[in-house]
Amino acid sequence: MSAIDRNSLWSTGHDESVEVNQRALIDKVLARYSGEFTVFRELLQNSDDAASKAVEIRFESKPYLERVGGSDSKQLTVLDLTQPVHQWIFRNNGMIFREEGKVNFPDKSVLTDRTRRLVSVEEDRWEEHFSLTSSKLILFASSAEGNPDEEKIGAFGVGFYSLFSVTEEPFVKSGDQWMGFYWKDKKDQLFARRGALPESSDSDPYRQWTTFEMGLREAAPMPSAFDFVRFLTSSITFMTHLDEVTVWFDGRRLAKLTKDKGVTKELPLPAGLRNTSDGKMMSMRQVKTTSLNISAEVLRLVYTGGSERKPPPRAERRVSKLPTNAGFFSSLFSSLSAGPNPIVPRTPPQLSSLPLETLDPMCSVHSHVILSVFCGEVDVSLSQKMTTELHRSTKKNPPTKIKLELIYTGKDEYEASKKDEEGLFEGTGSFFQGLRADLDGTKSARIFIGHATGQTTGIGGHISGRFIPTVERESIDLVDRNVAIWNKELLYVGGLLARTAYEVELANIRALWVGASEGIGKTRAGPDPDLRIWLQGRCLHALRFFAFHASTPSPVVANLLQAAFFSSSLDGSFPILSTQGVLDARNVRAFDPAYAGFLKELPVLPLDIGADAKSMTETLRTKGMIQDVTFKDVLAELRSRALSETEMLECLKWRITLNTDGIHSPYLVELRREFLEAGIFTISTVSSENAVERVVPLSSIKTVHIPRNATAAIPTEGPLPDHTLPLSLSRLLKAEALSSVFGWSELTIPVWLAYLVSPSVESNSPDFDLTKSAVWAETVLNVLARSWPSLSRDHQAQVVQLLKSKQCIPTKFGMKLPEESYFLNANVFPDLPIVTLPKGTVVRGSLEKVLLALGVLQHVNLQVVFHRMVGTGDWGIPDLIRYLVAVESSLTPTETDRLRQTVAFTKEEEENQPNGNPSVSSPQEARPKKRYRAMDLYEPSSVLRELGLPIIAWGASPKWRISSDEAKFLFNLGLRRHPPLEDLVSLAASPNTSIREASMKYLMDNTSSKYSEYDPQMFLSLAYVPAQRSNGDAFLSKPLEVFTDREFAIMGFLSPPASLIIATLEGTPPKDPVIAREWFELLAGHLSEFTQAEMRRLSSTSFIPVVSSATSNVKASSHSEARLLAPNKCYLGRGSSTAFHSKLFTFIDFGPRANNFLTTCGVRNEPTVDELAQILVADPRSFYKLAGSYNKFVDELRNIAVNYHGVMSSTRNQMKTTPCLVASRRIARASTNKRHKRSDNTSDEEDEGRLEHDLLIPSKIAIIDDTVTSVLFDTVFSAPQEDYIEQLYSNLGSPRLSTLVREEYKPTDIIRASQHAVKTRHLVLERLPLFLHERTPAQAAVSYSWLENSDNFVVTEVGKLVLTRTLQFGQTRIVKTQEASATAERKGKGPIRLWIAGNNQLDLFEVSNSLCRVILQRHKANDSLLFMTILSTDLKSLRRRGYNVDRLLQKAVRDAKAAREPQVNSESNQIGQNNVQTNPQRGLAISTDAPDAPGYRGSSANKTGSGILSNFRQMFKPSSPPSVPSSPPKHLGPPPLLPPKHLGPPPLLPPKPFTNGPPGIKDPMAPYSQGPNWKSDQEVTPHANIERNVRAAIEGCKAEKNSVVRSQTQMTRVKEAMDEGYCDTVGAQDLEYFGDIGYFKIYISSQGRPEVAATITAMHAAIERFGAVLRPLIELYKVPSTSVHIFYDVTGPLIAFNRNGSLFMNARYYIAWHDLDVQQGNVAQAYTAWYFTLAHEIAHNLVHPHNSEHEFYFSTICEQYMVGFAALLNSPQGQSSLGSAH
Repeated sequence: MSAIDRNSLWSTGHDESVEVNQRALIDKVLARYSGEFTVFRELLQNSDDAASKAVEIRFESKPYLERVGGSDSKQLTVLDLTQPVHQWIFRNNGMIFREEGKVNFPDKSVLTDRTRRLVSVEEDRWEEHFSLTSSKLILFASSAEGNPDEEKIGAFGVGFYSLFSVTEEPFVKSGDQWMGFYWKDKKDQLFARRGALPESSDSDPYRQWTTFEMGLREAAPMPSAFDFVRFLTSSITFMTHLDEVTVWFDGRRLAKLTKDKGVTKELPLPAGLRNTSDGKMMSMRQVKTTSLNISAEVLRLVYTGGSERKPPPRAERRVSKLPTNAGFFSSLFSSLSAGPNPIVPRTPPQLSSLPLETLDPMCSVHSHVILSVFCGEVDVSLSQKMTTELHRSTKKNPPTKIKLELIYTGKDEYEASKKDEEGLFEGTGSFFQGLRADLDGTKSARIFIGHATGQTTGIGGHISGRFIPTVERESIDLVDRNVAIWNKELLYVGGLLARTAYEVELANIRALWVGASEGIGKTRAGPDPDLRIWLQGRCLHALRFFAFHASTPSPVVANLLQAAFFSSSLDGSFPILSTQGVLDARNVRAFDPAYAGFLKELPVLPLDIGADAKSMTETLRTKGMIQDVTFKDVLAELRSRALSETEMLECLKWRITLNTDGIHSPYLVELRREFLEAGIFTISTVSSENAVERVVPLSSIKTVHIPRNATAAIPTEGPLPDHTLPLSLSRLLKAEALSSVFGWSELTIPVWLAYLVSPSVESNSPDFDLTKSAVWAETVLNVLARSWPSLSRDHQAQVVQLLKSKQCIPTKFGMKLPEESYFLNANVFPDLPIVTLPKGTVVRGSLEKVLLALGVLQHVNLQVVFHRMVGTGDWGIPDLIRYLVAVESSLTPTETDRLRQTVAFTKEEEENQPNGNPSVSSPQEARPKKRYRAMDLYEPSSVLRELGLPIIAWGASPKWRISSDEAKFLFNLGLRRHPPLEDLVSLAASPNTSIREASMKYLMDNTSSKYSEYDPQMFLSLAYVPAQRSNGDAFLSKPLEVFTDREFAIMGFLSPPASLIIATLEGTPPKDPVIAREWFELLAGHLSEFTQAEMRRLSSTSFIPVVSSATSNVKASSHSEARLLAPNKCYLGRGSSTAFHSKLFTFIDFGPRANNFLTTCGVRNEPTVDELAQILVADPRSFYKLAGSYNKFVDELRNIAVNYHGVMSSTRNQMKTTPCLVASRRIARASTNKRHKRSDNTSDEEDEGRLEHDLLIPSKIAIIDDTVTSVLFDTVFSAPQEDYIEQLYSNLGSPRLSTLVREEYKPTDIIRASQHAVKTRHLVLERLPLFLHERTPAQAAVSYSWLENSDNFVVTEVGKLVLTRTLQFGQTRIVKTQEASATAERKGKGPIRLWIAGNNQLDLFEVSNSLCRVILQRHKANDSLLFMTILSTDLKSLRRRGYNVDRLLQKAVRDAKAAREPQVNSESNQIGQNNVQTNPQRGLAISTDAPDAPGYRGSSANKTGSGILSNFRQMFKPSSPPSVPSSPPKHLGPPPLLPPKHLGPPPLLPPKPFTNGPPGIKDPMAPYSQGPNWKSDQEVTPHANIERNVRAAIEGCKAEKNSVVRSQTQMTRVKEAMDEGYCDTVGAQDLEYFGDIGYFKIYISSQGRPEVAATITAMHAAIERFGAVLRPLIELYKVPSTSVHIFYDVTGPLIAFNRNGSLFMNARYYIAWHDLDVQQGNVAQAYTAWYFTLAHEIAHNLVHPHNSEHEFYFSTICEQYMVGFAALLNSPQGQSSLGSAH
């Protein structure tokens, strides 16, 4: 419609009024006012706008109104604040109304400039915002416009509406005017009526007041008196004019609040602060501060009435984790970081309460609070656009100048106010609680826009300003774009004002600190402790006050205030009190107790401030202002001053504990250098006059002395080198840390000693001069003695070098050089300087070694001794020898040799020996005597004197003792004890009769002991044998010229004594066996003349001539070379029965008579077993060679084994470590073909190979105790299988084979409800008594009754058992893996579980062998064979073989029934209820109706699936595979058990999606019927999860990158002739990469590779057709085309397999089954077969074994892609001939 048409229509119309439901409109407006005391808040604000000085609020109950209206004016003594109130009255003494709607303003002359200006504005604009006329009420229009005065708070004009929230018809009286509001006709239109008050009311005291009378819509108790008074207290704080508020109830004043302002002070704006907001709209030009004193006089009744509000919660002192600041070494390296130390918050004190109930509730309680109000005067500069937008939003122009006020409660005022009320009103708190500083972040500090809003500031004080609130005035408006800009700019000013207040407070603290420090002249030390604590508390108060917490409801407010608080600083500084005064926080470090002991001048945040102002300090640390102490800080203070000893100790402790992990070694060296160069400390040393303070740089320290370490012997009271760390420090530090951290070495003895002998010590400290102080020298020597054993040779040499030239040895003649001093045992002369220690320390042990090393003499020089002995004659030979014995240990070998050659000894005088005793000459007869060497003289013996030999002149005293030390010393020098043989024989031929007789007697007596070499043949020319002629004349004859008995003529004697005969046999034994026989036969007749001792002597004397022949006898050739043997090395006998032993031992035979003599001498009949073993150990390989064969060697081992008790323990130990035992192993025969699996028809002889024998140490030979294992590990050397020999090997340390082999069985899926397992268990329990009958209870590990319990013996059938045997024998490790049909296991004392495989015929030998291992304490192969025979033989045959079948079985049944009767009763009841009942403890399902079908056995694990998908796949299964021969399994005889009927597959349940790798059977013992990892309360898996798993299976396919594919256990195969739920690819052949055909990699079998390669070449076209069949299926499944490969093998059942995500398809099966159809155009059959094959292999990406979980995913994959597969079959591609293209 056009504009003209509209105008024409408009002119023809008529007006209608729009009716507004004013009641509903007001209700909607009031609904936005959610705060409490809304009516009073608006009335108070209006009163302040009207320049009111005082406000009076009255609450009046109906009884009171009636009483006042009547004549009863009696006032109640006690008020009931809970009774209903019917009327509110609110009065203010501000501007009043006059006639004609004018306002009666106060006299301007009595007003302040500010108030005068406000009154002027009111005169001009009053009727604009509240106009009353007699004809029409324009309240809505004027109120909606709001208060247009920019100086006024009101902006939206809805404040007066709040009255209608409590009253229906408010009534207003002002001056002489009144006005009433009412709803006309009780409907929805509001009307007002006004008039003049009667003249009679001029006497009314409230005539010049404005009164609002509000009769309540519903009577209700007055608001909580306490909460209401607290509200009023906070309301008048920021009121411009209002200074007094009183509250009345029924005529009694409840409370009176007064506000007094102090003197206003102008403050300069702190330098360095940015006074302009971010938007440049507001600029704070000036700051003023005013003290504000608010007093409250309140009846106690108000307090006792309590508060409806909960007391403010205590702030939680949170220990938050701060962001990591720069590391400790950040100034040097960036390798370390340090965090703040947590500080435990203080617990606030508990306040006590007074019993208020006992006090008068009508008495008044006075309290007050003093506040500091910081007022910022702000200039506003807005753009015209911004001004317009704000006017549009607020209906008034924004002011050009505003004031922003902040309440700050100082520390002293805060504590004084709290102290006044402490403990008085615990239940309610104080009225000023909201005004005092909120130091705990309880969110009591608010934003004031005249009155308090619901918006908190986040700091400890209120902020009042010209913020623009929301309509309901609960919070400031941050939503409206332009209003939000205004409020955010004003919030910046608020943050700036807060920062100004903080800066002022810190400036005052700085001034007090500096003034107190300068006043006492110790600026560095700071003020006194009391003042310091007070100033710290004041700073802490300010920090807590200005700590920013989250504000509510808008957190933006606190964030903006905080941002302005910190960003207002132009240089980013922030003052804070530290231990060195008020400083910039960037120069202050966080307190760390680790540094407190030595960093005294570094500005650190005081501990109390850091702990109690946690919020602010955390903020400062987050902003990077306060940082942790850095290494650079430490270096700076160390360089600035010298530390005391105590401070340096703390510094070193800190450095030792400093964490330097992660710092590279070069950096650590640099850190150490800087630290040592920076550190300086002072140490006080006490001299003779006064204390001297010595400055010690840390860099000068090189060594440390740790008293508790190896150098503890160094005395601490003596001087230490200047480069040694003072003992006061080192004794309190860890020695290892001093070395590792600082690189200091431990003070060594040589270094310490070098310092002691330095000139500085000798000249400055006489008490510590080694050459002057004998006491100190003794101390040093004792230190050396204690340390000497631990000193190295180099250190000992250094000590000797330092002291050998020093007169440091205390002697009885003073301090001497070491080489001038003598030990006490050298005190042979009185004038020798003998070592004498002043403290009487005995010189022995280590001290003696030290002195010896230094050169102290142990004995006097021998020349001196000899000189003094000869010259003075004081010493005789005994004295000399006694001295030499005393110093013998100190004599060097050279000195001893010199003594042997020294002519120093005399002999006894011959003329004075009538009785053979030494002569004793008088001094007068003394004359120079000839002296001899000791080797020229003989010991003083009467026997030797009789021989006329030269005897050493020993004298009569002391008596000569041959065992004395003196005699031994002389013998060592060569003193003779008996004459040589030649001299003795010469003496026997002496003309002196007495000497001749004595000599012959001496020779006869000592031939065996001293003259064993005597041989008469040596003296044939010397006549020394006493003889008698036939006439009786005595003469001396030569040996061969004298005869006594003609039979001894053959020995050259005439009736010689036995001793001479023995000497002859020892000296000149017979060399000819013939002569020897004559001698032995001769001596056989004189056996009685020999003593037992002489016979024992002959036993070990080699006098038996033995020729080189095996057996020695007199018939041996006399020309044969003979060797002499002792009787104890020979054995009697001939070689017939000792043919082998004669090769090891010597056998002799000299005839019966001679043998009799030899037997008496010790010849034995045969060797002992120990001797045989010793020969074996001495040379085992020669022993084996001499044995001649393996069997003969074993015979000798058997002999040793039988007589093992006769082998000595030493020989046994040698046998254990010597390769002396024979062992054998089997070596396969050489063959060009690979080892093939042995068939049943292969004979043992053909397959055994050859046996290899070797000699090994026992520990490398295994004892076969398991024949099955021995066959597998036949390459291990084993012992001969004989009991005695095995026992011998075991005793010598050979292990048993079973202990070397670890067997591990891996069962696959458990077959539930297996009748095969039930009947196997029945068979074992039936035949077991027959097997255990002949065994004692000790031989059995368990009893039959125990086994019969169903919980103790469990038989479980599984799909397959894979047995892995691992042999670990020395360095040999062999692993054999094979399938098993049965195995038994028992863990600890638990039940016995027999596993049987369902895929193989049960081998009863494996059953018996595995059971014997667990039911017998020790078993052999015969036990297993016997038990197998009992199991496999029917009872009739066993009865024929002698087994008492009936009696044994009946007894076993009776025993078992008695043991399990209670269980049978309960189980029979269960079986009677169901046909099939499962025992969960045994894991077996018992079928009561399973037919006994011989020859057939099935299980649920033998079926891979069920349902339509399984049947669909079954249709395409060919009848037989190509090139895969099959034969029925052969049984070992009639099966002992009848297999059960197949019970059907388990229910197919979808498992949950896997999250920790591909799912599979985690627990092979889990109930199979419930699926893997299934829980009874498990919900149905979401289909999305299943699809996600299918996608994971598809994505898991990947390309094969290896050129050779080895058969692996994780490969899976699809068997064409079996529906198995598991697979095994152990027999799979290895594949090699052949090349590419089309898109596919081709792999061929390694076996017969040339033939296979030729076949592939010939079948190139067929393989291309196979690839054409696979490609559409690969695209259908969306698997990577590079992940599918084709392989070709010669034989085997493998159709396809999955190798780590790579899929392999067998072309041989495709060519045999499908290629002909494909060539003829029928591709549907090929597509179908390989569609399922691919799905099967893809499912293996999720589940490795063939179980229900794999079947589930296989079915899911097939179903998911079935629609696409059907489309493929119906497509032209699926119906065309693929062969035509090729």
